[in-house]
Amino acid sequence: MKVVILNDTHCGIRNSSDIFLDNAEKFYDDVFFPYLLSNGIRRIIHLGDVFDNRKFINFRALNRYRKSFLNKLRTHSIHMDVIPGNHDTFFKNTNDLNSLKELLGHYMNEVTIHMEPKVLNLDGFKMAMLPWISPENHNKSLEFIKKCKADWLGGHLELKNFEVMRGVVSHEGLDHKLFNRFEKVITGHFHVGSQKDNIQYLGAQMQFFWSDADDVKGFHVLDTETRELDKITNPHTLFHKIVYDDSKTDYSAFVPDVNNKFVKIIVINKQDLFTFDRFVDKIQEQSIHDLKIAENFDEFLGDNVNTTEISVEDTGLLLDNYIDTVNTDLDKERLKSEMRNLLIEAQTLEVA
Repeated sequence: MKVVILNDTHCGIRNSSDIFLDNAEKFYDDVFFPYLLSNGIRRIIHLGDVFDNRKFINFRALNRYRKSFLNKLRTHSIHMDVIPGNHDTFFKNTNDLNSLKELLGHYMNEVTIHMEPKVLNLDGFKMAMLPWISPENHNKSLEFIKKCKADWLGGHLELKNFEVMRGVVSHEGLDHKLFNRFEKVITGHFHVGSQKDNIQYLGAQMQFFWSDADDVKGFHVLDTETRELDKITNPHTLFHKIVYDDSKTDYSAFVPDVNNKFVKIIVINKQDLFTFDRFVDKIQEQSIHDLKIAENFDEFLGDNVNTTEISVEDTGLLLDNYIDTVNTDLDKERLKSEMRNLLIEAQTLEVA
């Protein structure tokens, strides 16, 4: 039996921008459902964060999701099992009030919402489903982890020492050794794919932020007989970085295809100003969403900062490195966590 795994689809992300709604629709129309239908797959497991905003959903985003995803489940007799992620829940201390129960009610024949930990039997292959661990269900969840009879576990987990984004490691969450008894654990929550021991963060299916620019996105297919997990790449990208160095490259004839992209030009060396201006003109002549040019970062540097340790390409890493260099008695790991949360919140609310 083959089962498709989704996670962190975040319907309505970036203030329900049409850019991201269109990108999700292209993924479902051009990549996801054609793969399912051509391979005869009729079972989906979603590991949480179906929706993005914890407090509300834009009706237009919900309408787009219904047409591009939910209606296709019904049309093609595809069933989805889903657990709530942290973004699906209204309160931070309980999963009880969540967007899945409130918004998927008309699709209960196609969607099964697992509010409690449960073991699914997939033609003899036992997959444990573990919803987001909140203060309310913490003890019950740990008991389930210790005692459930399952081969694999699928969850929406916050684990220590895994990458939140490339180069930024989480210092909060559970110890992944709690899950040693399972053959394999697959999880959503962090949007970048990574693996350590028997734990695999699958990563998001689509690009949402600049930190996703160089990360290959896609969904996963589980073969319950061979126990193999294959990644199917999503070719639709939104973010494109150009490292500009005219000491190494002739840009007079070089024009990358960046239509329908967010574009960032990172200037390493700019000796010929005329060629640079013409290059920028050629970029702007295309149908791009936005253009950023990164040339000078002196505004971010303080007296206590060792500039050789700073990556100018990633805001999250820049903030972490800055905090590391500040002379303070405050808990730096907590400061980093709070700053990352603020950064993500700011990115999410940004109107693209």
